Amino acid sequence: MGVRTTFRPAVAAAAAVLLLLAAAVPVAEGRLTVDYYARTCPKAADIVAETVMNKQIASPTTAAGTIRLFFHDCFLDGCDASVLVSSNAFNRAERDADINLSLPGDAFDAVVRAKTALELACPGIVSCSDILALAARDLLSMLGGPFYAVRLGRKDSFVSRADAVEGHLPHSNSSVSQLIALFAERGFSPRDLVALSGAHTVGFAHCKEFAGRFGPQPDPAADPQFAETMRRACAGYADRPTIAVFNDVMTPNKFDNMYFRNLRRGMGLLATDQALAADRRTRRYVRLYAANQTAFFQDFVHAMEKLSVYGVKTGRKGEVRRRCDEFNSLLV
Repeated sequence: MGVRTTFRPAVAAAAAVLLLLAAAVPVAEGRLTVDYYARTCPKAADIVAETVMNKQIASPTTAAGTIRLFFHDCFLDGCDASVLVSSNAFNRAERDADINLSLPGDAFDAVVRAKTALELACPGIVSCSDILALAARDLLSMLGGPFYAVRLGRKDSFVSRADAVEGHLPHSNSSVSQLIALFAERGFSPRDLVALSGAHTVGFAHCKEFAGRFGPQPDPAADPQFAETMRRACAGYADRPTIAVFNDVMTPNKFDNMYFRNLRRGMGLLATDQALAADRRTRRYVRLYAANQTAFFQDFVHAMEKLSVYGVKTGRKGEVRRRCDEFNSLLV
């Protein structure tokens, strides 16, 4: 009896330890950490930073485009580099959905260059989704925006379909109610919505996205002089669809709070932007950020960190692509 009495607790204890270890595996597998590549590719972040910054110097539209590319990738179904996949004869990929056709080539090229450099340094280790997350942060900082820690360990998706995009990304003519609902589905508050919209303080929009607001009967919410300037800037855009205007005409290449200050003056470019300044659910945040850049930066960082971990794939739910524009199964 004495032997059995001492043996059973020992077995029970061992079994408990094994169960705890087994339970810990998926948790550890799914955890993102800032030092994820510390052993496998210790210079990963430095390589990404150097590569994308060189690209920005050569092509100054890269930064704003990369921030937008990051949002379009993450907001749809999580940060998984699905937007980077190219279409083929068997699949029309996400990047070829109508709303993604205006994503700038410089942004895609920045990620490809970083991936190429990393494959030379530590092949098969760093995911394209992690590269995009780091690139967006680094280029944002390069434009004067806030620097923040990026947790790493994402895997790249196995799926990218254009028909999954429509209705799941904000449009330039979306109402505030539609925007709030779209963001709420992903766990983002109206405050997060307004903070993330502040990314429009850099970059540009094509005239087809907003010219209707500044036609013969301009939007009454628009400053009259600004409306006339935009009308002239977009004259003939139907014949020249590449005509574009800076989102922030005051400090177009600087990440600051000028976007919100412009909204308060009736100088929002897109209808969705200007609507944020009028709607009772969002205008208080527009006013806060217009008056306090520090508050904007703090909330923007919070929203970006939240976005960067939304719907990520880890473990066997994804892969580390050898090329960002193709699934590994197509490279065999």
